[in-house]
Amino acid sequence: MKLVRNEILHRQSNILIEFNHAEGWIYVNWRGYQNYDTVVKGCEKILELLLETNCTKVLNDNTNVEGIWSGASKWVGQDWFPRMQAAGLECFAWVYSPSAFSRLSAEKSLQHTEDMSFIKTFNDIEAASDWLRAC
Repeated sequence: MKLVRNEILHRQSNILIEFNHAEGWIYVNWRGYQNYDTVVKGCEKILELLLETNCTKVLNDNTNVEGIWSGASKWVGQDWFPRMQAAGLECFAWVYSPSAFSRLSAEKSLQHTEDMSFIKTFNDIEAASDWLRAC
């Protein structure tokens, strides 16, 4: 049996973006402290790679995110999510950080999101993966 590894599409100290060929989705592992600039740059890269791969599913993992990044919340909800959806995104599984401040930032983003029909939030990656498989 051949082991299929995720293909690394983009890597920086604060974000790792991979294509999971076995599951057919983009996996995003955000790491450490985020701010407006790192969130915008990371999100723009995700959008670029979504278009390049013709992928319709994203597993957005905030498990390793620390602290507050709510300065970018409005931009995520009102600017980025609509463009992601227009680019073909059908399912976005968002795994919350255990950091209360990071979780509040994510929830604030969702409050700014008009159409949440393609977004679901989770406390663990297993549940998020199960939902994406069925999506």
